[in-house]
Amino acid sequence: MRHGKADKRLGRNDDHRRSMLRNLATSLFTHGKIETTIVRAKEVSRVASRIITRAKKGDLHSRRLVAAYLTSGDVVKKVFDVIAPSLAGRAGGYTRIVRTRIRKGDAAEMAQLELLK
Repeated sequence: MRHGKADKRLGRNDDHRRSMLRNLATSLFTHGKIETTIVRAKEVSRVASRIITRAKKGDLHSRRLVAAYLTSGDVVKKVFDVIAPSLAGRAGGYTRIVRTRIRKGDAAEMAQLELLK
């Protein structure tokens, strides 16, 4: 039983799930918005909030932790130089999830996850 476990397993093993969330978070910071399933969007939103909170600190340790998680050095620069300063006045709630459609192949509910400005 998974009592007290906060994260969703998303039907994957630990390594695959972590890799998928890293890639989705990197894509979110690269493009500003992504379309994915609702459950994935909620999990990526949690990850993105933690990354932005670290980036708002702006110190070297935070930069190294974020760089260890995201898959692109250019995206790390963008998070620290562009995204975090634009969200400096916010105490949280850095993303918005908008339900968009039902996916035709498997009837999964899709959502657009976007960064707020």
